[in-house]
Amino acid sequence: MGHLTTLATCQLNQWALDFEGNLERILESIRQAKAAGASLRVGPELEITGYGCLDHFLESDIFLHSWEMIAKILSDKSCYDILLDIGAPVMHRNVRYNARILCYNGQILLIRPKLWLANDGNYREMRYFTPWGRQCHVEEYYLPRIIQNIVGKVKVPIGDAVISTRDTCVGAETCEELFTPNAPHSTMGLNGVEIFTNSSGSHHELRKLNTRISLILEATRKSGGIYLYSNQQGCDGDRLYYDGSAMIIINGEIVAQGSQFSLNDVEVITATVDLEEVRAFRYAPSRGLQAVQAPAYQRIEVDCSLSIEGGILDAKFGPTKPLKAYIHDPEAEIAYGPATNSSAETRARAKDLAKHIGAYHTDLDIDSVATALKTLFTTVTGFVPQFRVHGGSNTENLALQNIQARIRMVIAYLFAQLLPVVRGRKVSGSLLVLGSANVDESLRGYLTKYDCSSADINPIGGISKTDLKAFIRWAGKEFDLPILEDFINATPTAELEPITKDYVQSDEADMGMTYDELSVFGRLRKVINYFDLFLLILTIIRFTNSDRTECWPYKKIEEALKRHEEGEAKKEIKGE
Repeated sequence: MGHLTTLATCQLNQWALDFEGNLERILESIRQAKAAGASLRVGPELEITGYGCLDHFLESDIFLHSWEMIAKILSDKSCYDILLDIGAPVMHRNVRYNARILCYNGQILLIRPKLWLANDGNYREMRYFTPWGRQCHVEEYYLPRIIQNIVGKVKVPIGDAVISTRDTCVGAETCEELFTPNAPHSTMGLNGVEIFTNSSGSHHELRKLNTRISLILEATRKSGGIYLYSNQQGCDGDRLYYDGSAMIIINGEIVAQGSQFSLNDVEVITATVDLEEVRAFRYAPSRGLQAVQAPAYQRIEVDCSLSIEGGILDAKFGPTKPLKAYIHDPEAEIAYGPATNSSAETRARAKDLAKHIGAYHTDLDIDSVATALKTLFTTVTGFVPQFRVHGGSNTENLALQNIQARIRMVIAYLFAQLLPVVRGRKVSGSLLVLGSANVDESLRGYLTKYDCSSADINPIGGISKTDLKAFIRWAGKEFDLPILEDFINATPTAELEPITKDYVQSDEADMGMTYDELSVFGRLRKVINYFDLFLLILTIIRFTNSDRTECWPYKKIEEALKRHEEGEAKKEIKGE
């Protein structure tokens, strides 16, 4: 039995339907893995097509082109002498599967479909694929002719099986399966699988990496094993950012970790591990008793060794030493146009910040555009709308605010397209427009359609105001930008109403609740209804030193529910 083995996993910046580009990045990752002496290379989920192909997964061509790319990998002799775990969609008996293709030296050893699909949050995998769902069940898959001509076979195994080499056993699980209560690695570990691969398309959320690392550490800490985690990196072409963070873990200890935020198209990490450490870790009699009762996996035998030939005495270097998990603080994770009612303070802060960070800054008034639209409406209807501070109704007040808000969006896109021309940049394309609506405002419905909620990219769209404030405070110290403290201390305001000596518009006054309250509601309300939220907050008030009265949560939640419904209506109209 072998001892030391060098293994590789990677994170790739794949793009939806960029078959040739995706193939080149896959080949480059294989080249880097082999150059590092790795005997196994693991890639991200659906790396052949890119994860975010959406309804294109319903088209037959995507399966054809996937097999064409796999054919090129199988035919490429530079991809020999390394066990490959590649992600691609597969159609079997007219059913679409999200699958892993395990191959070695130009031969497909196993097609392993995903057992359990991600279908919550931002994921809709069951719209495109069907879960295999049958533990330890294996069938025969008839290969397309382009593959038959290369491998010299008509069919290969498809299903929930494992790969058995001369010196170890490898099992694959995919993304969501790690998060399920009865994860496949548990049963595979009891069947003697020593190396687990996990290929993911996991997008970034604040603190989500903590969960991933915790799950993998616990999985291998409980039953032992070597766990290789691979993930996509970058934006893929859809609306999500995949945050890499590939990992290699053995017996509950991290020995290699990739970056979470990187502009690299290909990032490969490797580690040398001792298989005997896994075998020694599994000494417990209770584990042995469970192992003999566990359902048996079919083993697909392959005549190769993953361990270094000659044994531990002939190895050039020993096992990779454990390292501490690198997890960004939430503040660090987050790191990576005014109208007539904009106050002098706001304009000054924007100008000072631009100066400190070396950015272009343009200060302009949109009064004439807003006035022109108001005049147009009056000319057509004979009605003169007024702001609330000038005696107008709430409806008039809101309409006049929205004129300014939507003008900002139109002007932002105009400047984004033409400023590169004005500045003499000899490149095609335009600047990106950034949005500034945060998650609390979206939950509350405190947003204008086609204002700051509409942009090319919204860097803070999934971040609460409380996390955002913490980030700004952190960034002020980390990047030596004391000017940011002025932003934290400023009253949150849309600045869309006239400022008088008696009135300054405030977001929190408009919403009827503070951002801190909104953040608490948003966090507690997840997957519970508003009545249960009321009871939960009531309990918190009763058993803490809160000075809130018991009617306070009722009034606040009643208002939040009303505004949330309005916000959902806006999303429906926008088609979100």
